[in-house]
Amino acid sequence: MKSLGIVNQKGGVGKTTTAINLSAYLAAGGRRVLLVDMDAQGNASSGLGLRGIERGLYQALTEPERAREFVVEGVQPGLDVLPATPDLAGAGVELAEQSGVLGEVLAALPGYDLVVIDAPPSLGPLTINVLCAADALIIPLQAEYYALEGLAGLMDTVDRVREALNPQLKILGVALTMFDGRTNLAQEVEQSVRGHFGELVFWSVIPRNVRLSEAPSFAKPIGAFAPLSAGAAAYKRLAEEVMQRVEKI
Repeated sequence: MKSLGIVNQKGGVGKTTTAINLSAYLAAGGRRVLLVDMDAQGNASSGLGLRGIERGLYQALTEPERAREFVVEGVQPGLDVLPATPDLAGAGVELAEQSGVLGEVLAALPGYDLVVIDAPPSLGPLTINVLCAADALIIPLQAEYYALEGLAGLMDTVDRVREALNPQLKILGVALTMFDGRTNLAQEVEQSVRGHFGELVFWSVIPRNVRLSEAPSFAKPIGAFAPLSAGAAAYKRLAEEVMQRVEKI
């Protein structure tokens, strides 16, 4: 079982959209996938139709040995979800001195090929738990200059976690999101990111796409909502790239 953290401390960069659609396409490719919603906002859960959930990840973090009880199975073919609930908002305080609890939860959930973890948009205790539990990270990066700000802080945190808590942690790749190829700005940002991160940047670029924005309101991943859209094609390609890289770690 490999665990992939979808991480960026900046909100609004397509992190949850990436977590949902990547999970769905990986499952559609024949893998057994668990999506863990580590964000108290619960958008990865609601985006797959899991609203009003009373028990989920918070309870699993409290009692890792009972984690299986809180998994919602068969949300999509091959895809299970450990959903977020509102009480997850208080878990950041409770986990301030406990960086390995998420790892204990995942250890109690064998049988999956891949675990995809949607981290919160912060560098607090919940995200630290993601960094400690993950084998590798995918960093969604919006194609604009402001999105580059703060990335250095994330990379510094990753280095610190490697040194102290998870020496095997890898960066699987950087995924450019919300890309509008018609603008010079987006092209310049892409050149800058590829120049800095080199082969870490996925070749698959996620475009700005109305269908991607609409899909969560219908509680479906893009492959089920609009399979012929540009957004669906982009995430399908990204899932293929991710699997190629996962097989090497």
